Amino acid sequence: MELEDIRREYSKGGLRRKDLLLDPIAQFDLWLKQAISVNLTDPTAMTVATVDSTGQPFQRIVLLKHVDEQGFVFYTNLGSRKAEQIGVNSKVSLHFPWHPMERQVHITGVAEKLSVVENMKYFSSRPKESQLAAIASKQSSRISARGVLEGKFLELKQKFEKGEIPVPTFWGGFRIKPTSIEFWQGGEHRLHDRFLFSKEQEEWHIDRLAP
Repeated sequence: MELEDIRREYSKGGLRRKDLLLDPIAQFDLWLKQAISVNLTDPTAMTVATVDSTGQPFQRIVLLKHVDEQGFVFYTNLGSRKAEQIGVNSKVSLHFPWHPMERQVHITGVAEKLSVVENMKYFSSRPKESQLAAIASKQSSRISARGVLEGKFLELKQKFEKGEIPVPTFWGGFRIKPTSIEFWQGGEHRLHDRFLFSKEQEEWHIDRLAP
């Protein structure tokens, strides 16, 4: 089969303005809960897009760890490529691809670092192995072999076998404060439904977009 022949019809039902909640965060929370309830694989997985100092875009998938009226939160190594790029340009794009539900959510916003207290609270809630991995991996740096990473992990595991693991200074979270949130629902004959929430002077405005 040729690539141009691969297609499917979207038939889950459309999205109408009357079905939308007026608050896009509440609408997102509703869709997220529905994605979780139908047992989607990695429903909190989102693409994070950043831009470097030359204008080159980069994307990677991370897990959403918290969402509220203040924004969307994820954690990373603060020396990673994504963190360094956010330091140069704090404008970020997020994307949730919930394909089995024929839904997508696209978010644009500005990233800000979380407080030390917020970082400590989440880090202490992680499994011990995840805490050790965060310290063992100098994210985005070049390594000669996987064995180097595994060796560092085992070394740290022995070191902190009986004690608490301190929050590394090079690890923390970002909150993406949204400026726009788009909800996409697949429609028959490629007549998809798209609604864009745009924030203007602390108020959300809704526009329907052509597919």
